[in-house]
Amino acid sequence: MRRPSGIDKRPVDRIEVRDPGPKRGGLGSGVVDDAIGSRKHHGGETQAVYAVSREELDRWGRELGRDLPAGMFGENLTTVGIDIDAAEVGEQWRVGLTLLEAAGPRVPCATFAAHMGEPRWVKRFSEHGRTGVYLAVRESGWIEPGDPIEVVHRPGHGLTVPMFFRASMGDRDLAARFLDARILPEVEHEWLAGRR
Repeated sequence: MRRPSGIDKRPVDRIEVRDPGPKRGGLGSGVVDDAIGSRKHHGGETQAVYAVSREELDRWGRELGRDLPAGMFGENLTTVGIDIDAAEVGEQWRVGLTLLEAAGPRVPCATFAAHMGEPRWVKRFSEHGRTGVYLAVRESGWIEPGDPIEVVHRPGHGLTVPMFFRASMGDRDLAARFLDARILPEVEHEWLAGRR
């Protein structure tokens, strides 16, 4: 029996986002009416909203030989014209009426692999290393298609979301840099420290 999953996302006219609170005991997704199948691994304040660029979906589509619609990676926000995978941890974006903060990478899982139906998907996605960005909600509000994304704060420490992904996948030197810098949200800092 397959576990319930919220990975199958479809475009909508607008989304309402709010801080969902902690992963365990909170509201789950930061997007109102969004489904999350496993709150053990997904959702909560540092995984409130998931963003993937249209450019990444198109790049993967060319490699896989098929069209990948918006939402295919389970993202709540499909961006255009901004290199979200270059975001520094802690970078803040004004999107519509919201303020979002880059908190970390998406770590691919078996549910994602099954949804994609591609051989060795987790390994291929991980090796590529451009995972999209999980965002925390700093100011609640509405987001509509076409709302501009404005980077309103970049911390300047140079530690990007893809670097955090590599640290989480076993790069000990990068993990040490993140832990020493103490720039991660506390829950992510503790998780990374526990993997050393």
